[in-house]
Amino acid sequence: MCRFLTMAVPGVGLLTRLHLYAQRRSRVQRPVLRLLSCPGTVAEDLRRDEQPSGSVETGFEDKIPKKRFSEMQNERREQAQRTVLIHCPEKISEKKFLKYLSQHGPINNHFFYESFSLYAVVEFCQKESVRSLQNETHAPSKGMEVAIPFRSRFFNLKLKNQTSERSCVQMSNQLPPSSKKLFEVLRDAESVDDQLNTLLKEFQLTEENTKLRYLTCSLIEDIAAAYFPDCVVRPFGSSVNTFGKLGCDLDMFLDLSETRNLSTNKTSGNFLMEFQVKNVPSERIATQKILSVIGECLDNFSPGCVGVQKILNARCPLVRFSHQASGFQCDLTTNNRIALTSSELLYIYGALDSRVRALVFTVRYWARAHSLTSSIPGAWITNFSLTMMVIFFLQTRSPPILPTLDSLQTLADAEDKCIIEGNNCTFVRDLNRIKPSENTETLELLLKEFFEYFGNFAFNKNSINIRQGREQNKPDSSPLYIQNPFETSLNISKNVSQSQLQKFVDLAQESTWILQQEDLGGPSMSGNQPWGLVALLLPSGANRKSLGKKKSRKPANEKVKVLLESIKSNRTENFTNTNGKRNISTQT
Repeated sequence: MCRFLTMAVPGVGLLTRLHLYAQRRSRVQRPVLRLLSCPGTVAEDLRRDEQPSGSVETGFEDKIPKKRFSEMQNERREQAQRTVLIHCPEKISEKKFLKYLSQHGPINNHFFYESFSLYAVVEFCQKESVRSLQNETHAPSKGMEVAIPFRSRFFNLKLKNQTSERSCVQMSNQLPPSSKKLFEVLRDAESVDDQLNTLLKEFQLTEENTKLRYLTCSLIEDIAAAYFPDCVVRPFGSSVNTFGKLGCDLDMFLDLSETRNLSTNKTSGNFLMEFQVKNVPSERIATQKILSVIGECLDNFSPGCVGVQKILNARCPLVRFSHQASGFQCDLTTNNRIALTSSELLYIYGALDSRVRALVFTVRYWARAHSLTSSIPGAWITNFSLTMMVIFFLQTRSPPILPTLDSLQTLADAEDKCIIEGNNCTFVRDLNRIKPSENTETLELLLKEFFEYFGNFAFNKNSINIRQGREQNKPDSSPLYIQNPFETSLNISKNVSQSQLQKFVDLAQESTWILQQEDLGGPSMSGNQPWGLVALLLPSGANRKSLGKKKSRKPANEKVKVLLESIKSNRTENFTNTNGKRNISTQT
């Protein structure tokens, strides 16, 4: 079945770069894109000046104005409000499908994807087109079952007369590549830097996936708005901070600040009008009651929401559910503004320098390949902790690649001031006011230095602090202490056990060794041996065997001599290092 993707996306520059990349790497297939746009719309404006969230820059592009996080969120939300989700039959003519929908107004762009069935995401140029489509849509007839009459923007399209014509639409990919495909692409790269950027391109959220995430939030907002008309459901975390990968969960924040601030000190003469409301003893109880009701609505009324769980006694109460049509696992919270602010901070760090995201994606994938991280809660290092470690490391370079949080705070103006629950969350929001780094180190060098830095880090006494960008004494005995950037009394890695930290240190030391061996004449990039990033992703110990095959054979007596000298050296090192510092064993 031939399928062709038809869509339009903001930022033609990204498409050009991917097209050139596909020409250079014939193994990487990219869909042919046909642009559809409406002049004068928000989406058309975005094409001119917005860098898509899934783009990879070649450096700090100070000529291009950087969008604030709030601007990006607002534009994406407005875009989602003009968008509908349609469950389509398997055999469908794309041309006839678009002609039918265009009766309700011009279409800005669209794409198809598969999640057990065929779905289409269609963005109209005006919100009125969505209402027109809703007005001509009827509730389905289910025989003995009764349909709940809810007018959502999630539709089901049926064909009155079955057709035998073949469907000709290509699915937009919503999943990351397999390990086999990734290794093939990485092996064919031209350099280690190229490998890191390739991994980023393969795993980052695509423009289509980002649109689908904002649309899913918008559909949930429609449900919540039945009770809170001025509410906003905002995505946060990896979906918006530029560090999310294909397949990651969708975290949502139910923002009720507009509802709470509707009548802030509005007076008319001697009169003050207030709403009659229910009162509860605490903010936490209010949060639990709100989420309980929203959870019931999602379970009973929202099409496509299944497996709804109300986890209301957690430290941060939430509603967890699966959105079948999009394939996302979703967590909905409220009264969690610090998490949204953390997403904005990471968004800024990711936008300041193109090397940041490439290094974070690589370290995260390396950690997952060696089971250092897990999707199951436990004593493992989390992706957030790894991201903080990369940011901290880049702050310690000379010159620094990333500014400290304290320096971002000094650049803030009155508009940027933000205090949340007594925590100072102030930092500059305007990316154009942050001076770019003068550091020109390659990704290959940074990756090697990252492993060496943390392979020798004094975790037993020092903590990681991105506010100041320097090592500090640990305030407690946790094996790994990474200070929460905003709630500074908290350790975001408190869950990590000593054994898991030691595993991380051992693997970091081994990765340093592997990269050093390549510098000393390891496997060449032109051969079939794993090299660069591929070598780091192999199971621990496999690299030594692979690299060992490349070395010339030495006489047996010379091997014994080298081994004895190594043992003697190790004993001497262990004997002299008696001041209580952590020993780093020499691996032979």
